[in-house]
Amino acid sequence: MTNSPLSWQELATLTDWNPDLVNGATNSQSRLRLFGQPESNLRVTLYRDHHAWCPYCQKIWLWLEEKQIPYRVEKVTMFCYGTKEPWYKQKVPSGMLPALALDGKIITESDDILLALERAFQPLGWGMTDPRVLPLRKLERLLFRAWCSWLCYPARSPKEEKLNREQFISVVAKVETALASTPAAYFLEEFSTVDVIFTPYVERMNASLYYYKGYSLREENPHLSAWFDAMETRSTYRGTQSDFHTHAHDLPPQMGGCWENGEPQMLKNKARVDHGDWFGLPDVGYPEPETSRTEALYRVWKHRENIIRVNPSEPELVDRALRCALTQMMTGAECEPPAGSDGALRYLRDRISVPRDMSIYAAKRLRTALELTAALAGDRQGVPIPFKHRQDQDPANFAKI
Repeated sequence: MTNSPLSWQELATLTDWNPDLVNGATNSQSRLRLFGQPESNLRVTLYRDHHAWCPYCQKIWLWLEEKQIPYRVEKVTMFCYGTKEPWYKQKVPSGMLPALALDGKIITESDDILLALERAFQPLGWGMTDPRVLPLRKLERLLFRAWCSWLCYPARSPKEEKLNREQFISVVAKVETALASTPAAYFLEEFSTVDVIFTPYVERMNASLYYYKGYSLREENPHLSAWFDAMETRSTYRGTQSDFHTHAHDLPPQMGGCWENGEPQMLKNKARVDHGDWFGLPDVGYPEPETSRTEALYRVWKHRENIIRVNPSEPELVDRALRCALTQMMTGAECEPPAGSDGALRYLRDRISVPRDMSIYAAKRLRTALELTAALAGDRQGVPIPFKHRQDQDPANFAKI
């Protein structure tokens, strides 16, 4: 006997997800952050990307959250997702992100923003120009260049691929040595600006090298593994953290391409990131929160009209299939979706963005439910994810009409 999907009204009764976006834990949906302080204390506006994905935005976002500096958020479209908002181009003619308004003055370039914030609000631990921080900042740039050399350029031979891998691993060894030199799991004796600086691209290295090169940064380097574990004890980081699927597919247009090496481990990793099982991937190590399902359900329920409208399949088909998947996620009951809905469900599975849409475990739960339900209808995949741009995620398509 086939179970019928719950109605949207019935599904709504199964979630009480209602985070405090102003004073609670770090959340990508927040537009105003006060940390219990009066709004009159606001001196900062952060201009960051709609997708909560930009690495340089993440750096500033994480710093503000750690320091608990009251700030307002204005969201802007990144170039590869769609058209930059004219109002933002008037403020920042280059259109680049992030930007920060501090006491009404616009500042661009993430390092300049951090320096300005340090002058206004004191450093986070050790400052950007501290003698202990400067060599670590250089090490982060060295690691970034080695990563780009391996990931972003096609190797002309197996020998060149091997040399690029070895070059990256040699720089990672220097990072391991730096982390081993302090008693804490962080780069210095306690969490500081250095960890904020390393966070965005080390997170993206962990995802992209697993997916495109078959190399697991977190699993193969014990001190970096301990660093990730320490970072994940911080609600600030968990609120900005993305997953392997989001990074693997958002990086190519940003980096000018990411190149697979075609090795057996790489192909195995790629299949796992794209099609599951998503639990156990080395993109997160802390235990799954009890609220992951209710968070995922609430986020889909809230945006269901737009989610259905932008799907390439017929709205009536998508509506029922999506309710089948959510019913399975919340009740465990198998609910057979309409014929032909397998591609529609997998289209959505592939376009869940972390942390823009929801946190990492909520996304894993939703992807799993969508895949389990799609498999009941067939093996068709959704419209492929673009490689040279991500205009399938254009924020303009999700504006209320």
